[in-house]
Amino acid sequence: MTTDKKNVWIGFDLGGTKMLTIAYDEKWNVIGRRRRKTRGREGADEGIDRIASTIERLLEESDLKKDQIAGIGIGCPGPIDLEKGCLLSTPNLGWKDVEVADVLKDRFDCSIEVLNDVDAGVFGEYKFGAAKDSRCAVGIFPGTGVGGGCVYEGNILQGAGISCMEIGHTRISGGNKSSGSAFPGSLEAEASRLTIAAEAAKAAHRGNAPYLLKNSGTDLAEIKSGALAASVENGDKAVKRLVEEAATTIGYAVANVVHLLAPDTIVLGGGLIEAMEDLIISTVRKTARANVMPVYKDRFEVVAAKLGDDAGVMGAAAWAKRKLS
Repeated sequence: MTTDKKNVWIGFDLGGTKMLTIAYDEKWNVIGRRRRKTRGREGADEGIDRIASTIERLLEESDLKKDQIAGIGIGCPGPIDLEKGCLLSTPNLGWKDVEVADVLKDRFDCSIEVLNDVDAGVFGEYKFGAAKDSRCAVGIFPGTGVGGGCVYEGNILQGAGISCMEIGHTRISGGNKSSGSAFPGSLEAEASRLTIAAEAAKAAHRGNAPYLLKNSGTDLAEIKSGALAASVENGDKAVKRLVEEAATTIGYAVANVVHLLAPDTIVLGGGLIEAMEDLIISTVRKTARANVMPVYKDRFEVVAAKLGDDAGVMGAAAWAKRKLS
């Protein structure tokens, strides 16, 4: 398929385990799609080359030329230097100070917009999904960590030249658990999927989660969102309690955000939410409404993301179009 010159917008989502890129026309019809696994903690140079080659394969498979690209949006996990298009750090991949925009500009000779991956996901949900037309939408995405993003009156909430909304690194409890940073008691340390999996592995080892032990063992690499959901569905009460405790903690975080920003929509997304949507959403909603000031109680909704893996890609492409058009 071919399109008009400079009429193609490309979004790219660099996740912890996968890369996904999609090409869109001006009406947001999908022209092409390509998914690829990351290679664990590969070096930054190799990783950026894989990003570029994945986009090049997408163009080839979709019968598109580089000179048809109007712009590319790249969603990356971690804080972003917005002026340089530089990924400052990403613990999941082990990258630091990676000049994403400059490298890709040389490969594709077009404008590149680099943004945080959760910012991209929330913008996608704001433009096309569960938070469409919200005045203020906040996203919380629990996974290996806990990512956050905010769209306020149509713009991604960002700092002076740097991405923000690192809600996973805000302190939510007096506990001593730590996560990717040395800051204890953070939302990420208390409520990430990785934290739930670690505690579930302990429960399985102690004999308190027999279904999980039989079907997934105690290896964290095997205790993913689907395994946790299956454990809950098959009667592992200890694991259900862990999920509810994490969701309650996220609910406290939502209450904090409501008091700060008064968002009309809070979007929860990621594989953990998709696997146990009813349990987590209902617990977060109930906890948040029970802990906000009465005047805010009925002024916000807690909803699940609708776009799945496409949220970050579509949001990155849409943000690139907004910034570069």
